[in-house]
Amino acid sequence: MKGIVFLGERQVELREFDDPTPGPRDVILEIRASGMCGTDLKAYRPKFEPGVVRGGIKRASTPQIAGHEPCGIVVEVGSAVTEREARVGQRVMDHHYDGCGVCRHCQSGWSQMCDDGAIVFGSVAHGAHAKYMRVPAHTLVPLPDSLSFEAGAAISCGTGTAYGALKRLGLEGDETLAVFGQGPVGLSATQLGVAMGARVIAIDISPERRQMALDMGADVALDPMAVDPVEAIKDLTHGEGAHKTLDSSSSPDARRAAVRVTRAWGSACFVGEGGEVMLEVSPDLIRRQVTLMGHWTFSKVGQADCARFVSDRKIDVDSLFSHKWSLNQADEAYKLFDQQKTGKGVFLPQS
Repeated sequence: MKGIVFLGERQVELREFDDPTPGPRDVILEIRASGMCGTDLKAYRPKFEPGVVRGGIKRASTPQIAGHEPCGIVVEVGSAVTEREARVGQRVMDHHYDGCGVCRHCQSGWSQMCDDGAIVFGSVAHGAHAKYMRVPAHTLVPLPDSLSFEAGAAISCGTGTAYGALKRLGLEGDETLAVFGQGPVGLSATQLGVAMGARVIAIDISPERRQMALDMGADVALDPMAVDPVEAIKDLTHGEGAHKTLDSSSSPDARRAAVRVTRAWGSACFVGEGGEVMLEVSPDLIRRQVTLMGHWTFSKVGQADCARFVSDRKIDVDSLFSHKWSLNQADEAYKLFDQQKTGKGVFLPQS
């Protein structure tokens, strides 16, 4: 089979790989949708350096098949996999991490925080930008029948991350949420925040992405290059600021603004990987009783909860996708995605 690999310095290649075979506790997925994530750009842009950690993601010694938003159908199961765990023909997403299986984080479904170090599919192990993918059976998360494979791919990282962050923030329906950055994660936060009943203010430098945020129900979309977002949001909230804020941009300026525009006793959350931020601890946090947290993706249970939330409320996650690609369009796909002006992209490996 062919799979997409990142060579570094904005170069990708479609390489030939052996079709995967399952170990005793593995399954083989026929990938129907494999989403493109902003985290991909942290491997796509720099020079490939084996073993180097960038943006919290470790590089493998040789390029691996990319893609960490897998969704598809089980086509083969290992000899020790029970029918309760997985069955041929089952529609599934994948929690794209593996760990030791016995530490407290793995036991609670947070394999990415494994005490022994996590395996991240699409980074240090083969991912989903291919026709088939081998994964441990315990990483499977059922995909509701009402959801498309594309929606399942989004929930497998970007949308699931946004959902987890909003749950961590404790967002309520009578609150104002400010979302800095309207890439795939930020747009998901906007869409889900609206579905949760909040008033959402979206912030992004791209006019295309601001329009997408408005189309998804944002009350206001601000251009931080044209207005001071802190002052603008305070003007929209009677001088108090937003109850909850989320930054998915990784921009130091946006992160600082997200904290400073959070009202007294409010909460701010960072989900964008990498980068830095400079804050004045007393005026920005302590003296306004602001809670600042970081949030990293989701647990297996959280992924399933997000899928149910989307399904039960008939949220149009498919509207996140502005582009759908075949594997042989990888170079074109990532060149466009690298501009960070579009909605979400997804590969359909069987097309």
